[in-house]
Amino acid sequence: MNGKLRVHGHFNGLKTTLLFALMWAVIMLIWWLTGASNDTLVIYIVIGLVVSFGSYWFSDRLSIAAMRAHEVSEQDQPALYAIVRELSAKAGKPMPRIYVAPTLSPNAFATGRNERHAAVCCTQGILQILNEREIRGVLGHELMHVYNHDILTSAIASAMATVITYLGYSLMYVGGGRDRSSRSDSGALGLIGMLLSMILAPLGASLIQMAISRTREFDADEDGSMLTGDPEALASALNKISYGAQTHQMPHTAGTQSVSAMMITNPFSSQGFSRLFSTHPPTDERIARLMQMAQEMHASGVEAGGDRGQVGY
Repeated sequence: MNGKLRVHGHFNGLKTTLLFALMWAVIMLIWWLTGASNDTLVIYIVIGLVVSFGSYWFSDRLSIAAMRAHEVSEQDQPALYAIVRELSAKAGKPMPRIYVAPTLSPNAFATGRNERHAAVCCTQGILQILNEREIRGVLGHELMHVYNHDILTSAIASAMATVITYLGYSLMYVGGGRDRSSRSDSGALGLIGMLLSMILAPLGASLIQMAISRTREFDADEDGSMLTGDPEALASALNKISYGAQTHQMPHTAGTQSVSAMMITNPFSSQGFSRLFSTHPPTDERIARLMQMAQEMHASGVEAGGDRGQVGY
């Protein structure tokens, strides 16, 4: 990719760094509250790393299996192959494997621990409702998740969230405060503090983890649109997917739930308080940013567009 157009005022890389710093601050605070035991911190960090490393290393197999997707050949999906081949070559990356998931709910995701183990998956539903230009916009977004190493970022955030959660639970057993000799075991305030910490620590970890995920979605929108040169195509696709998902809802299973954070849009409705825990930014906000990016690209003389064909399945 030659150069990189930045939409003014987003600073998503800085946001991710600050969120990780905040997560480390929470870990250190809870560790201090639990007595600053080196054994406690090491044990929970190891647990978090082992679980997250497993999901990261086998992310492609686990995600594809969860969606019951099947690999397709170029004979099966010539247009899809042409788009992925063009975009991966433009980015200077290896050609990923291509899968189709047997659901009419429109969505797509990319997975894999690196470019050599990448896979992209489209649902039957998204191939039905989007034209070729919009599919190209979606795949540009998804490929950038792999190229930006977002699978690794998500695994690290998950590991840190696990550490925070277990340290929060530790407060239930060791109590709050380093000065145990001066703490009354029967003190109502101490009990309330422990209960609040036990509840709020995992809650805070989840909120920070979701915030990191949302910043990465904005990055993939932006970088994917730079790869395709067509942010309007992705904006149009997001609009169609949003409405299509309401007509054909994704089956809510353990498998689809585990993959939902990786998809182009959240396949499950997020309203009210639940939006705080959404892994994706609001679709209307994403579309607005993409249209702003399109205006900047047009103003700078960058050509956008592509063939407006239909991708079948």
